[in-house]
Amino acid sequence: MIITPDRRLTWMRVGVGLAAALGIAVAIGVPSALLPNSFFVRMTPAPWWSYAAWAVTAVLSGALIATYVHAASATPRAPSRAGFAATLGSMLAVGCPVCNKLVIAALGVSGALQVWAPLQPVLAVASLTLLGWALWRRLSTLRSCPVGSSPAAAAEDRHQPAPGQL
Repeated sequence: MIITPDRRLTWMRVGVGLAAALGIAVAIGVPSALLPNSFFVRMTPAPWWSYAAWAVTAVLSGALIATYVHAASATPRAPSRAGFAATLGSMLAVGCPVCNKLVIAALGVSGALQVWAPLQPVLAVASLTLLGWALWRRLSTLRSCPVGSSPAAAAEDRHQPAPGQL
């Protein structure tokens, strides 16, 4: 079986996407204590939706990161800030409200439970929406202008007559 460059690139993207998803899942799951560990203890129980938000964040982030894998001859594009901001927002959304030092400093313990905790599901939905949008935008850009093709070459191809037409 011969592995073509396109097939190799596809497998590289799958591997990078899976590794990134696993890395993000661990990076969010350990400090938020969604993954049981001896380093962090959650002071309030995790709500049911935080596990779903955590899993979807990992999958979407992994898929978004995989879109940045490119052929060696292609020039990479700068990473999206929207994906980073959405992943950070998801991390804040699934975290323990009274374990977040910034929230405690700004609102106090009672404010963290009465103000921040009710806002966390809204932040989770907003973060996942932004992450989905960033992935959609990245995929639609890659389809319309694949990495490695120059705008000049694409414009030149558009002006070439089809075979048999003059």
